[in-house]
Amino acid sequence: MDRPGFTASLVAGGVAGVSVDLILFPLDTIKTRLQSPQGFYKAGGFYGVYAGVPSTAIGSFPNAAAFFVTYEYVKWILHTDSSSYLMPVTHMLAASVGEVVACLIRVPSEVVKQRAQVSVSSGTFHIFSNILCQEGIQGLYRGYKSTVLREALWSWRQDRVVDSWQAAVCGAFAGGFAAAVTTPLDVAKTRIMLAKAGSSTASGNILSALHAVWRTQGLSGLFAGVFPRMAAISLGGFIFLGVYDQTRSFLLELGRESP
Repeated sequence: MDRPGFTASLVAGGVAGVSVDLILFPLDTIKTRLQSPQGFYKAGGFYGVYAGVPSTAIGSFPNAAAFFVTYEYVKWILHTDSSSYLMPVTHMLAASVGEVVACLIRVPSEVVKQRAQVSVSSGTFHIFSNILCQEGIQGLYRGYKSTVLREALWSWRQDRVVDSWQAAVCGAFAGGFAAAVTTPLDVAKTRIMLAKAGSSTASGNILSALHAVWRTQGLSGLFAGVFPRMAAISLGGFIFLGVYDQTRSFLLELGRESP
């Protein structure tokens, strides 16, 4: 990938990611509390909906930038003619690889954020320190497999061949549908990340986590938080793809005008 394109993807992805995560953070907190094992109100209810935001603020830019830089780079490596029937496969593969790389940054940030969201009285740094002391670095990557699986299943919708507004609208609809379908995986991820160290759920077994939710709460438990999740990802898809495309185009144009 050429340097201007690489830099534009890095900055645009980071700006878009930060914008979405900070604007829609309250919806994410509500979703996490609905999915938490202690229940919505015991987890904090509508109080302190920005609990855990420092973790998101720190991890959002590098996470989003890592995804889009990897996404663009893999597309560049697998360069396919735009008219080729292999183009959708190229986008799907690039997005999947992008998610695997981005989750190396996203998961530690997500673990700390979710625990802060259901423990309003505990600060982000305190939670981070406790995880390292009690579980080590592997504690920060609890739920990595479920997160990657959840993201990879709908990362195929990333495709910015059309202009930013079309991409944003399409991304919003596709994101909302994908959010609903993948909610059980999101519930499993939340339960794994919030589980007490040493418990069976904390081992990271996705099927075991899903079975435990099904046994105690049934179908409603598997789809806990589906509406705030759909709203956040639909709006996020609109904001993210629109901001990313416009920012990247602006940066590339700026680079062409520079001597």
